[in-house]
Amino acid sequence: MSKEQPNFGKIEFTKEGQIATILLNRPRNLNAISREMARELEVAAAECNSNDDIRCVVLIGEGERAFCAGTDIKQLDEFQDAWSFRNREDYCLSVRQIRKPVIAAINGYALGGGLEMALSCDIRLAAQNAMLGAPEIKLGWIGGGGMSQMLQLSAGSSNAAKMLLTGDPIDADQALNWGLISEVLPADQLLNRAKELANTIASRAPIAAEMVKLNLDASANIPAKYATQYELDLQAICFGTADAVEGRAAFKEKRNPIFKRK
Repeated sequence: MSKEQPNFGKIEFTKEGQIATILLNRPRNLNAISREMARELEVAAAECNSNDDIRCVVLIGEGERAFCAGTDIKQLDEFQDAWSFRNREDYCLSVRQIRKPVIAAINGYALGGGLEMALSCDIRLAAQNAMLGAPEIKLGWIGGGGMSQMLQLSAGSSNAAKMLLTGDPIDADQALNWGLISEVLPADQLLNRAKELANTIASRAPIAAEMVKLNLDASANIPAKYATQYELDLQAICFGTADAVEGRAAFKEKRNPIFKRK
């Protein structure tokens, strides 16, 4: 278990009860991800995984203008060649590697890598002013953080193709209609709702929550026959935990369970 909270410069990492909040803190740059921020996100992800007191994570951008406008384009010329660019810090992968459930609170623009990062989260909530887009094609390239796969899984192949080929953004209502997000909220209610949902998830059995993440990933990436078997195996692992014993006991005794991640 981590004993000391790491220090950051371009993001803010806070813990309240069992909820960790990662705040992207470059509002003047629409929270675009610099290389320093990408490295900090990797550290934050590791902290979320190593700290057993953390049971759910909220990811949000500072201010109402943007969740994240993707990679800081001004830094792209720092890469010496395409291969060094290929092997750059991958902030979307850092988010996907968080084993605890992650909720994206999308306030304003989620563009390019910002959309990929939101798609890397387990649940996405959006403010009414949110705009989601994949504009890379307008600049001569495509997304590289899992955009095509994640967008297609969430919105369907035709909608994904439309976004990727035009580069044009969609608003929150359209994103909700396509299944990219779960809820649309007034901007001033977004963070509170995200934390409310995070606290609900944190009250559930934490090992089972991590198994849900593994199971969802498997169901999206391996054949149905093996995904079903994998689900059965994960269920058996959960069944053997002390938390499962506690859950059954609490049900019989008509009380709220106290889960200890054991």
